[in-house]
Amino acid sequence: MMKAISILLTVSVLSLFVIESIRSKFVYADPETDAINQPGQLIDDLTELSIKQLMDIEIISMSKREQKLSESASAVFVITQEDIRRSGFTSIPEILRMVPGLQVAHINSNIWAVSSRGFNNIFSNKLLVMIDGRSVYNPQFTGVFWNEIDTMLEDVERIEVVRGPGATVWGSNAVNGVINIINKGAKDTQGGIIVAGAGDEERGFGAIRYGGELGANAHYRVYAKYFNRDDFAAPSGGRAWDEWEMPQGGGRIDWRMSDKNLFTFQGDVYNGHEGTTLTSVATDPPQNVVRTTEIAGGNAIARWNHAFSDDSDITSQLYYNRTERKDEIKHVVNTFDLDLHHRFAIGNRQDITWGIGYRFTDSELDGYSFATFGPEYRSDNLFSLFAQDEIDLVANRLTLTLGSKFEQNDYTGFEIQPSSRLLWSISEQHTIWASVSRAVRSPSRFENDIRLDITANAEPSVSIDQRGSRDFESENLIASEIGYRAHPFSRLSIDISIFYNIYDDLFTFEQGDPTVDTVPPLQITIPTHSDNNMDGETYGAEVFVNYQATDAWRIFAGYTYLQMQLHPGAASINPFSASSDSADTLEGDSPHNQFHLRSYLNLPFNLEFDASLYYVDSLPNQDISSYFRLDTRLGWKPVENLEMSIVFQNLLDSEHQEFGSVFGREATEVERSVYGQITLKW
Repeated sequence: MMKAISILLTVSVLSLFVIESIRSKFVYADPETDAINQPGQLIDDLTELSIKQLMDIEIISMSKREQKLSESASAVFVITQEDIRRSGFTSIPEILRMVPGLQVAHINSNIWAVSSRGFNNIFSNKLLVMIDGRSVYNPQFTGVFWNEIDTMLEDVERIEVVRGPGATVWGSNAVNGVINIINKGAKDTQGGIIVAGAGDEERGFGAIRYGGELGANAHYRVYAKYFNRDDFAAPSGGRAWDEWEMPQGGGRIDWRMSDKNLFTFQGDVYNGHEGTTLTSVATDPPQNVVRTTEIAGGNAIARWNHAFSDDSDITSQLYYNRTERKDEIKHVVNTFDLDLHHRFAIGNRQDITWGIGYRFTDSELDGYSFATFGPEYRSDNLFSLFAQDEIDLVANRLTLTLGSKFEQNDYTGFEIQPSSRLLWSISEQHTIWASVSRAVRSPSRFENDIRLDITANAEPSVSIDQRGSRDFESENLIASEIGYRAHPFSRLSIDISIFYNIYDDLFTFEQGDPTVDTVPPLQITIPTHSDNNMDGETYGAEVFVNYQATDAWRIFAGYTYLQMQLHPGAASINPFSASSDSADTLEGDSPHNQFHLRSYLNLPFNLEFDASLYYVDSLPNQDISSYFRLDTRLGWKPVENLEMSIVFQNLLDSEHQEFGSVFGREATEVERSVYGQITLKW
């Protein structure tokens, strides 16, 4: 650890002396006025926003209306386009590593485990993920296929991450967090851009986008991208056969019909494949089998916004999303979603937002020989209504927000998810907020419809007969949070969040009475079913510090502490846990401690040097040791519209494992890597 920190700080400090001697040649943000001064040619992004301006970024993920980050009564983190560009990451889940409170781990080259505030796994079912308000949360497995979530990163305006419940606005499954990826408008992406790169793990990637006008008030953009990523290393040595490639394309049109009306249409299509090594327990000893999964899908969104006045507007949105995966199992999901919300003010003290929604999901699941779903085809309906009132109790000082989501679904019927939030602006530099919320995670086809038959080819033969249950209820959360934001100096901001969560009716596998077939060969059958036989508590803290050390050097630091205490029912028996305790399994899947340190440094001659150090605690259930990760990036802009960079990742280890094998998918080891990238704009 000390070696990695010393390398990072030594390079940064030495570069700082050079910068300070010629700092007048560079652009910088005046800490008193927040104005952007430009006495010379410059790399244009690092100091465009001062720390105060970053705290005043407007977000929409907490109330479906624009509000300043500093005025949000929730644990919100915003990843800016500058963070994305300077991170050196080329995929959405990797970018999320910089967010305090999130746990991000590679399972293999194309599969991640990503969660907020615990319960991490391949299908983390308490985290809602959206792109421009379109949910990419898979309702059939109550999780996210992260390798299906892609967009042209250069066109992302920001990523808003809410740690803690967002169910009052977004509904069930926004239990422990909400991630909303927000792309730039077509007007902001005019002209062309070409991105090309290659390396040892990033074997080849490229993208092209062009934006133009369709008249005085309409703008468009179209893009196409492709990547081919190498496989990781198998724990036993050699290839892991988990390579991954994906072509994707799409476009967007924004039409400003009048001063009060804006219409947007956008869509994407993709078609690729991923490799995975599966471990078969049907043989003795178990054998690894390489599988290739074909991935395809597409989406389309139409959105209309009408402004009645400065404090009243209405937005309606319709989207269609299709996901298709094929290997030995065929998985097709079609989703239609209609949403309308309206915002208006009552006097000078109240701002009300309300909305209605309807979602129709049609799915086909044709299982393996040992896993089937009954019925194979299923259609589900979700009706929703929400209302939220933001009340200014003391002008510009004390704000109370009350709201609730009401849903009717085909699995558990009627659900209510209320919340109350209080924001106290002590001064312009100090803010305290607190909240209490209820959220639910509704069941999926996995808990309801699955029929799983796993047989170990041993003597005697043991078979596990897993069945879903139509009696499975929603998982429940009561979340209490408190937070503090401070901007004590012009160059420093601090954000602290503390939470205490109480869970009830958590998912468990429950074992029935085994049966024995004494006719040779001897066979033991263990029946199991889905149930809600666990409760528990989680608590922790998240800290983030943003420090503008000099006009050309910015430092970020984040720390996360998490403690989970889960309690299965007295009669609960989990046949899939070595300790027969599903609580031990879940508690050991998420790290207790994490921290990261990032540095963005502008050098002379339009050079940039960026470095990131990450620490992740051990995962006892996964038998994963704690590890450090060090990434660096060197960028150069020889001219205004040309940028070149070289990125080194995982410098401290030749390879390391971040998560264990799940659902038969063999976990692989992340390797040290390097790649180069060129970006040309016109």
